[in-house]
Amino acid sequence: MANESFDITTGCDLQEVDNAVNQALREITGRFDFKNVLVEVEFKRADNKIEIHTTDEYKLEAIWDALLGRLIARKVPTKNLKRADLQQAGGNTVRQEVSLVQAIDAETAKSISKFIRDQKFKKVTAQIQGDAVRVSGPSRDDLQAAMAALRKEDWGVELEFGNYR
Repeated sequence: MANESFDITTGCDLQEVDNAVNQALREITGRFDFKNVLVEVEFKRADNKIEIHTTDEYKLEAIWDALLGRLIARKVPTKNLKRADLQQAGGNTVRQEVSLVQAIDAETAKSISKFIRDQKFKKVTAQIQGDAVRVSGPSRDDLQAAMAALRKEDWGVELEFGNYR
């Protein structure tokens, strides 16, 4: 009997992030409270980062709220957004970086495979393959039970289940 398997990955659809940033910028620059105010929201696709630059912390939070609303509307997993600390920038302004988590890190991958081992599913195994975890076992029912158990836990990132064979 052939083994069934699926892969666990994570990531953000970069095109949707780009669209959300553009929509949020359009929304913010049209608002009355942002007239003649420095507003920079830049999506750096190559670095998987969004940079926000504005006059003060209150404006930054308002920009973040608008951006977050757009990201949620476009189904970008918010668990994969990691906000860095606020930094003072030149000319009495503030800046913040938001990193996009595009892969499962080694620590999380180890935790996931240990979690699957600890659940004692019949002959279900997990192997770490780069930035993904492959889970395999003899029965689809066991694999679906493993998926359900994984969904109940908080891994710090949004898990995606794919390559179901």
